[in-house]
Amino acid sequence: MRTAAIGAVLFDCDGVLADSEGVANGIVAEELTALGWPMTPHEAQHEFLGLALPDMEPKIEARIGRLPAGWSRALGRRIEAALSTGLRPIPGAGAALEAVRAAGLPMALCSNSSRGELAVKMRVLGFAHYFEGRIFSFEDVELPKPAPDLYLAAARACGVRPEDCLVVEDSAPGAAAGMAAGCRVLGIVPGLGVPHIEGMPRFAAHLAGLDG
Repeated sequence: MRTAAIGAVLFDCDGVLADSEGVANGIVAEELTALGWPMTPHEAQHEFLGLALPDMEPKIEARIGRLPAGWSRALGRRIEAALSTGLRPIPGAGAALEAVRAAGLPMALCSNSSRGELAVKMRVLGFAHYFEGRIFSFEDVELPKPAPDLYLAAARACGVRPEDCLVVEDSAPGAAAGMAAGCRVLGIVPGLGVPHIEGMPRFAAHLAGLDG
């Protein structure tokens, strides 16, 4: 059965384009361990994958009590500093973006990162020009993922109906956001037998006439 053609591709950032989750999880684990919640980077990923900081805070405070004043801002600054020198792209991310651009499809970036953190990632990776200003942080909408707000805003910015957008995600909150927005969602998880970003160039050649 043939479905309508894809009109735009909406990318998540962390774990899809930016290999940033290891850096951020390590810092979060250190900070929470110091506050009395012993945690490894792997445990931080399990607890917080795909969540924006405002949604992390209630989980943390339920475990350790009220966070120190300014803790979230300080955490964000520490992560930004680490990313500015230690960030790498997910293998194949650049080729994926080139392939989608070659297919003539508009792209947007939708992240639960802060504006500052997202700006650092785009600067270091050199990916901002692919999105032509269509870069959305959780701070640009009312609610972060798993609410649909980010993907609805991105679809509007691309001039495409949500149902004609393909969302590329690697987390449950992100996939839920894409589905709630009415988009089609491609989940990419390395090592679990589903597509990873390195397969996007081959996939992009067929996007304009995607089969369902």
